[in-house]
Amino acid sequence: MTTVLDVQRFKDEGRRFAMLTAYDFLSARILDEAGIPILLVGDSLGMVMLGHPTTLPVTMDDMLMHAKAVSRGARQALVVGDMPFMSYQVSTEAAIANAGRFIQEGGMHAVKLEGAGPVVEITRRLAEVGIPVMGHLGLTPQSVHTMGGFKVQGKTDAQAARILADAKALEEAGAFSLVLEGVPSKLAVEITHALRIPTIGIGAGPGTDGQVLVFHDMLGLTTGKAPKFVKRYANLAEEIARAATAYAEDVRTGAFPGPEHEYSTNGSAPAPSSGSTEEVRYGPPRDHGAGTP
Repeated sequence: MTTVLDVQRFKDEGRRFAMLTAYDFLSARILDEAGIPILLVGDSLGMVMLGHPTTLPVTMDDMLMHAKAVSRGARQALVVGDMPFMSYQVSTEAAIANAGRFIQEGGMHAVKLEGAGPVVEITRRLAEVGIPVMGHLGLTPQSVHTMGGFKVQGKTDAQAARILADAKALEEAGAFSLVLEGVPSKLAVEITHALRIPTIGIGAGPGTDGQVLVFHDMLGLTTGKAPKFVKRYANLAEEIARAATAYAEDVRTGAFPGPEHEYSTNGSAPAPSSGSTEEVRYGPPRDHGAGTP
């Protein structure tokens, strides 16, 4: 299983690595079996799964439900839970309690926090009680209103200097890695070279130690114009729509279900392709292996 020590070794050995978001059992299982070393249960689920315009409405209960599902699907990946808005900003005590819920109830191996300032001390305390912390600087979506929207950060010298100083402070506080989102490539390279811990970029250019994308963006499940930093490796939205249209047409014309999809009565032979048993089974297979028939 991938651990935080493995992630540090990736950087030490100059090995670039991938991280993807995961929000449910099946996607976590697929990504885990594909060898993705880090899965992030991101609060981005508020936008891509729950339909909110920002991540701000996401609650701890939302996050824990999805974290539990992902932890059941992942066997080898390091799984990281995203601390939602106001789950750690109120007090250090609340942050420790909520991070502990991610580990104890959600099955996570680490948590991710956005920003610096008071978050530096929270990071230090979490590390002291044995909860690994992934930092997150640059475009921090939970601060969308302060930033005036989802805008690139660190474009001025003053902003860049502040982000670099915050990155060093988080490393000193005990963060095991750092997400850099929506920052100029030059700044991301500077921070990556300045830190001992690995950096993970999203909209930060190719110079970070790792890269992360939202699962739905990567697969082309989100529609409309993709952000500049997204590369779509498939176009599943169109494929799903095509399949759904074909299914509806088969139902309309009577082509589905066919004889091979029917169950037989006692004493009559099943359709040739239906196999020797007629077990009705739902959900994932118990052996975590091939899909259900």
